[in-house]
Amino acid sequence: MNSRQKGTAGERELARKLREYGYNCRRGQQYCGANGDADVVGLEGIHIECKRVERLNIEDAVAQAVRDKKAGELPAVFHRKNNHPWLVTMPLDDWIRLYRDFEPVTHEAGD
Repeated sequence: MNSRQKGTAGERELARKLREYGYNCRRGQQYCGANGDADVVGLEGIHIECKRVERLNIEDAVAQAVRDKKAGELPAVFHRKNNHPWLVTMPLDDWIRLYRDFEPVTHEAGD
């Protein structure tokens, strides 16, 4: 399998995995690979770059996600190696934005 086929298979695999979580995801409309579309679409507000490789330059992948995202989207790289689980990498500032929306409410003593 060449790298393009592996990339396509990885995108399909990730879309399937996200559908298992209940999200209506599919491969993006990527035909030339340079049009700026997300590799996988269906997570509203997230620009997904999908990398299914054994050796990944994560900084370049994140830079690609940041460069290609549309206004209002958070860039994220979903990646995995053979025999490993999917991981998600994104800039810390964007991760903090997500966390602030979901962090547990803490109460001071005596509340």
